[in-house]
Amino acid sequence: MLKLFNTLTRSKEEFIPINGMNVLMYSCGPTVYNYQHIGNLRTFFFEDILFRVLKYNGYKVRYVMNITDVGHLVSDQDEGEDKMEKSAKQLGKSVREIADHYTEIFKRDIGLMNIYPPDVYSKATDYIQEQIDLVKCLETKGYTYFTSDGVYFDTSKFPDYGKMAKLDISGLKEGSRIEFSEEKKNITDFALWKLSPENEQRQMEWDSPWGKGFPGWHLECSAMSKALLGNHFDIHCGGIDHIPIHHTNEIAQSEACSGEKFVNYWLHGEFLDMGNEKMSKSSGKFVTLQTLMDKGYTPMHYRYFLLMAHYKKKLKFSYEALDAAKSGYNNLSGKILNLRKDISSDEAISSSEKKNDFKSRFLEKINDDLNMPEAMSVLWEMLKDGDLSSNEKINLAYDFDMIFGLGLESVQPEKIETDIPEEIRILTEKRNEAKKKRDFKSADEIRDEIKQKGYEILDTKDGIQIKKSD
Repeated sequence: MLKLFNTLTRSKEEFIPINGMNVLMYSCGPTVYNYQHIGNLRTFFFEDILFRVLKYNGYKVRYVMNITDVGHLVSDQDEGEDKMEKSAKQLGKSVREIADHYTEIFKRDIGLMNIYPPDVYSKATDYIQEQIDLVKCLETKGYTYFTSDGVYFDTSKFPDYGKMAKLDISGLKEGSRIEFSEEKKNITDFALWKLSPENEQRQMEWDSPWGKGFPGWHLECSAMSKALLGNHFDIHCGGIDHIPIHHTNEIAQSEACSGEKFVNYWLHGEFLDMGNEKMSKSSGKFVTLQTLMDKGYTPMHYRYFLLMAHYKKKLKFSYEALDAAKSGYNNLSGKILNLRKDISSDEAISSSEKKNDFKSRFLEKINDDLNMPEAMSVLWEMLKDGDLSSNEKINLAYDFDMIFGLGLESVQPEKIETDIPEEIRILTEKRNEAKKKRDFKSADEIRDEIKQKGYEILDTKDGIQIKKSD
């Protein structure tokens, strides 16, 4: 029985899909105005684990993730510049060029992290009419009002506003959830459609019944999930920072329009703790996957590091901790390679009571709200067990890796000269990842690039060798 912690009820609940074994799942994706930092990747990793656990349990999952390429303002106060427009001005490129560039880098990073892509990437700019239609629906039902800068949702008209975040609305008037605007009727009201500033032409703006402008950030997820998954679906995911504002606003506008419950299960991943250094893409102070690769770590080292903590708990990042994860991953890879050597060609895959016990315990851990640290403990205990054959161990490890996503079936020994430049090591890792995905065209192109830089990469029966060209 799969149990998930539902933010809506603040309790761990048995997962019961709306439609049998079919699951509809939506997650908030990247705002593509800059690189995704390793904290962002932790959220996408947790959603990947959820997806893998659902599939492991036999569910058929339709998975949608949005790409925010318009409308996300620099603050949650419905004020300031659109992050996409701001980045385009800074870099002297079009918004579309910025969005396409960082979207491709995002897709590359999750590929390197062995994160499954969603069935659908839905871009906000592809669903402008659906967003306009949602505002019309809310307007018809009396939930909106007009100000000098756009159309706003009147949260006082929605009695359950703030139910998931458990907001104390009266207390907010003394606090600082959002800066109060004289034109806002309530401090929690939010923009549905923002009008373009007078005497200023934006790169991304559209005609609407209320004037030329662009959608509010919160609108896109409600409109796109409705279009692709329906009014009512199973799971919605994101980071914990989405709870008090973004997801709270999604619930309000979606349920106000449809009159139905929006989502049954809300799951949120905790932050990556960077100590005193808060990562911020806006400030430029952040660590990316490429940063880690430049320092000699592989994406699988980082993935192994993320498996060390439950998704609902903060995980403190340090290079010392990443070194420990690197060592753990390398030890695991070494055990897999040794097990392969120990398996005789005529050894049958046996079925033992102990093997079934390990599989049952593993399933229990992953179904207990995605408890990866406990599941990893089962893996290591199994590998050290003296009663299991090498064949049983390696088959269980491969089975468990359907959840962990560490690419254990593709692990190969590597012989790399110690004086090989870091740039060549990184290219070698990228080639390995391409081969794992059976993208042989990319693998060959990377091999050629390595050759142009004066090195040869050789695939031998004992693994990969790299040497300087003669």
